[in-house]
Amino acid sequence: MGIKWHAHCIFHLLFFILNFQTNNAAVKRSIDMSAAYSLNTDDRLPKSVLPISYEIHLEPNYEECTFSGLIKIKLSWAADSKKISLHAHHDLNINDRKIKMHKINQKYGDENSTDYVAVLRGSRIPKKNIYVVYLKETIMQGTECTLEIPFDGNIWSSAEGFFTGSYENTTYFATNLRLNNAHRLFPCFDEPGFKVPFIFSITRPKELVALFNTPLNQSTEHPKLNEYVIDFFEKTPPMSTFTFGFFISALQLYKSTNIMTSSQPIIQMWTLKDDENQLEETYIKIVTIYNKIKHYFGTHIPLSKIDVVCIPDLPLARPVDNWGLLLFGKRDLLRKGHYDITHELIYQWLGSWVTPNWWNDAHLNKAIASFLASDIVLEIDGGVEFNGKYPMTTLYSLYYEFSKRYPHSRITGMKQETISHKTELVLRMLNFTLSKKSFQNGIRNFILEYQYKTFCGDDFWESLNSQSLKDGTLKPHLNVGVIVNTWFAYHRLPVVKVLRDYTEKTAILQQKVYLRERPHDVPEQEKMLWWIPILLNRQDALNFSSGCPYLWMENKKQINIQNMPEKDQFIIINYEEIAPFPVNYDNKNWKMLSDILQTDNGRKQIPPYTRAKLLHDAWNLAFAGDLSFSAALNMTLFIKYERNHIVWNPVFTFIDQIGRHIDESEVHAKFESYVIFLLAPFYEELGEELSIEDNWKTDIRTLTKRFLCRAGYKPCIKEAEQTFEIWQNTTNPNHEYPEASHYLCPIFKWGSLEKWQFGLERVMQFPKSRKLSERTHLLKALAGCPTQPEKIEQLLKITILEDHSNFTENDKFLILTSLTSGSSHYSLLNFVSTNWMTLRQKFKNKTNLWDHLIGSATGFFLNSERL
Repeated sequence: MGIKWHAHCIFHLLFFILNFQTNNAAVKRSIDMSAAYSLNTDDRLPKSVLPISYEIHLEPNYEECTFSGLIKIKLSWAADSKKISLHAHHDLNINDRKIKMHKINQKYGDENSTDYVAVLRGSRIPKKNIYVVYLKETIMQGTECTLEIPFDGNIWSSAEGFFTGSYENTTYFATNLRLNNAHRLFPCFDEPGFKVPFIFSITRPKELVALFNTPLNQSTEHPKLNEYVIDFFEKTPPMSTFTFGFFISALQLYKSTNIMTSSQPIIQMWTLKDDENQLEETYIKIVTIYNKIKHYFGTHIPLSKIDVVCIPDLPLARPVDNWGLLLFGKRDLLRKGHYDITHELIYQWLGSWVTPNWWNDAHLNKAIASFLASDIVLEIDGGVEFNGKYPMTTLYSLYYEFSKRYPHSRITGMKQETISHKTELVLRMLNFTLSKKSFQNGIRNFILEYQYKTFCGDDFWESLNSQSLKDGTLKPHLNVGVIVNTWFAYHRLPVVKVLRDYTEKTAILQQKVYLRERPHDVPEQEKMLWWIPILLNRQDALNFSSGCPYLWMENKKQINIQNMPEKDQFIIINYEEIAPFPVNYDNKNWKMLSDILQTDNGRKQIPPYTRAKLLHDAWNLAFAGDLSFSAALNMTLFIKYERNHIVWNPVFTFIDQIGRHIDESEVHAKFESYVIFLLAPFYEELGEELSIEDNWKTDIRTLTKRFLCRAGYKPCIKEAEQTFEIWQNTTNPNHEYPEASHYLCPIFKWGSLEKWQFGLERVMQFPKSRKLSERTHLLKALAGCPTQPEKIEQLLKITILEDHSNFTENDKFLILTSLTSGSSHYSLLNFVSTNWMTLRQKFKNKTNLWDHLIGSATGFFLNSERL
């Protein structure tokens, strides 16, 4: 390019960036949707009568997809009561005249006594999944009884409760009782806090196999049905109803040469016989993962077997993790990598054996499983499948979400997901700051204390706290529960600003709410404070291996620290993204960091995750208005020499964001030159794609090429033109499509009006035999990529003014949306202004399209002149 980029050159970009966001954002409603934990607290049962055990027999009618059953619940009275409340779904049929109950002679242990208690009636509470059995007499505290309830219901095609599915003309029957679907199958105390043993039996055709949480005890001939048997399974350990599960099908037991015979539990895989040659590697993987988890927790699960079932077409987004019985979709089970299987196996310990007391702690259980799964995968193979993006992908998404004026306002159902992700990152923080050894031993103690029991969040934090105090990795006046509660108290994250006094060798650290989206008018933000670990690295004593905090910012807005290095030495706080917060520095420290990263030795001294953090923090602090864009752009200068893909992950985001905000300005051409200056050397070094290469190389090559094409990189434009000309010269271009469709955008942006019109003709003559998605992609490129006003004006004239019959109303919506997100927003505004009266009349009765047209034309301004 012949261009030398220095800090002063970048200054000319700034005038068009500083006021990139307008203050006319509409107020959005934030709706708290906790659908993932959907059992309303009003459906919780009283604690006057408690279950001791269940004995269940099911008799499915496999042809009619119905079932009948009998449940015997051993009960204990914690308080005097003459009624029993259970969960029963409204689709579960119960004949209250057949309900029986008798007292247990506790003195002699006689559970089959004839001391019956009269049942007056049974009835449902309106609008609740609660069934109440009313008794004639009051049962006194301490009494034990057996309640017998016959029931019947339907086997569903939707994958919840007791459901059926099929593969290759073979039907299977299975259960999915998470979160609270056990009461779809049988009346019970369907809350995770009730953990009791189960005795289970089920009728099945002789040619099928039945699997349950525990191994088969015995099978007997059915007394009435000749082609059926009844399977009786071993008694389960105490467990929650949602971990109950069975599976019935014609699957075959996979016989591996690596079966674990010397230890418990035995891991067995069940699958189609034709799949056996694909499963040896998967079986070895499962055994390896199990042993890694067992080693981490220091104990086996208390089961004699784990069945893993491979189902070709499991209609669920995630596997079914019954205790001792895992149901995987074939694609999920055979997928490369270790994370998914590790995540599900961890639930055998934390989830099934040790269980959250209620669903409001399920996010903690999920976060623990997610963090430990990632940690174990990193140990197994270095986390190859993460492609260098863990934990950055999760962390960056949280930075963006929690820095909005109204978090979760657009995708309300994501709230619980982001809470779980934040909890996972807090766990990662504790794993460093408390030390890995204290963290691991704390979890081991937690499992031993709460095995077969349930826990709440405070129980888990106290286990970590006790172990850390014992090991001396946490100072006596600190408390893990107090620390983490500040991180969960707000749907926000903090930012720490560091102001150094280079003469006195001191620094002031200030914390506040991190707000990226303007205006920063979040209510009560001054009251939001966190306990923040200050992990400090200094140029004269670099050490990135320690996770021990220099100190804790103890719920204070500002603290002073002493003994800072000399004035020509930088410091780095929160290196390696150990805690989830960005850090801002004074300009001098930023300048020293930028300078050192532009040297080979500096990039060797500072690890990739820390280099990525410095780049990501600087850029986002500039967007938040807390750092000058000059300093932020200076931090990108080292990227020209950077070759680690982890550091490149945030680069493309900031290029995209700044490119959009200066898209129509006179400085945009300079920015595109700067993009080529940064990206071209790395792209050229990557070379052509190889048949076998690391995933990160493929990803980085694709991204750099896309952004180089967008910026007008000449080799890319030349390649795009050659590909496009092949399409133009085909005999019937309407039935062809360019092999590399990503070349469409650079052609429509940089190519001639003739080439753009060729693309428009292909849309207008698009044959019905082709995939509609190809037409959509082509139309989006035609609208969203060009910068020349004449192209946009022609498209709008044909589609909006002339109302051409080849374009549907959905096409018009797509075009307007593409124009808003592309580089031709101002062309749309000019079009609306020029044709205002005509358009008003034309859309008089098309209010939806009119609203979208005006919103698209006036909803996104880059400067006050346009506004």
